[in-house]
Amino acid sequence: MTEPIGASTRSVKAVSSQKVPGQPVAPPLVPATTYHLASDATEGLDFYSRVSNPTARQAESALAELEGAASALVFGSGMAAITAALRVLAAPGATVVVPADGYYQVRTYATEYLVPLGVTVREATSAQMCDAAEGADVVLAETPANPGLDVVDLPRLAAICRARGARLLVDNTTATPFGQQPLALGADLVMASATKALSGHSDLLAGYVAGLDAELMAAVARERLLSGPVLGVFEAWLLVRSLGSAGLRHERQCHNALALATVLAEHPAVRSVRYPGLVSDPAYAVAAAQMQRFGGLVSIELADAAAVHHLTERSELLVAATSFGGIHTSADRRARWGDPVSDGFVRISLGIEDTADVLADFTRALG
Repeated sequence: MTEPIGASTRSVKAVSSQKVPGQPVAPPLVPATTYHLASDATEGLDFYSRVSNPTARQAESALAELEGAASALVFGSGMAAITAALRVLAAPGATVVVPADGYYQVRTYATEYLVPLGVTVREATSAQMCDAAEGADVVLAETPANPGLDVVDLPRLAAICRARGARLLVDNTTATPFGQQPLALGADLVMASATKALSGHSDLLAGYVAGLDAELMAAVARERLLSGPVLGVFEAWLLVRSLGSAGLRHERQCHNALALATVLAEHPAVRSVRYPGLVSDPAYAVAAAQMQRFGGLVSIELADAAAVHHLTERSELLVAATSFGGIHTSADRRARWGDPVSDGFVRISLGIEDTADVLADFTRALG
């Protein structure tokens, strides 16, 4: 198909097997670790699953297609993917910029493991990221940022990085490839946790790195081979199974998120709402310019921790849980994990429930 196709069609197409009579429509699980060897060369053949496996390659092919990448590599988690990319690019003496308002464990990794290696680590918020890129060798942006949902101007940041020869890495977990295409916007590598909306069932840990530069992706593949944070074969198969419906699930999550953000923006119990898809949101102009969908996360601020507890206890649909992107609508009070937010700050991950039911449940639970 040469004409543009929709997200759900992309999802199904990405995991479709070749049309071979007598062969399964759904990609089969190949639970092998060891393979018969040829008498001499092994190039192009599977020989050990830490290097390559047919099921993992199916997942990688699908993810590359969704991200608009030349290739992708799957990892055992999103953090495994991010840290592998950083180890490849953050050499001793380099200056690395990481998000001050993004996932907190990325900052922890940079401080505890990169700094002792002689890497200079600078933290920057989404609003500061373009300025912070001046003088950097590697810039890691997360946009929209988790949990505050600020948005980084990726084309502008990419231009700054290119001008000084810096590498731009983008964490695309919150947006997903259905909402944003960082490689098309100038990123060198895109990483994400496939644990979230792409797998979508709260039962699978996975991550990936995708890119266009064959040499850079080969370096990431070498790092994965030697350090070993591969994705298990069964998990890779579950991911392939999940990707086929990811576009459809994400569409409902985004629809629910915008509807909820619109309602909560007018609710007297809610002090503030952040959602990049709200026209009134500070990030809307940048988000609208670079995102196709605005994601399934909404961040709100209630009076205090007790108000958050009251919300989750009274709700019939809300699941109190960390992580996000599953089929259930969930809420996470982020201050409990050490994020620099108020005690009443809540990250809400919208599920795939009927929109009217979600709105009615929140309205009733907030009182």
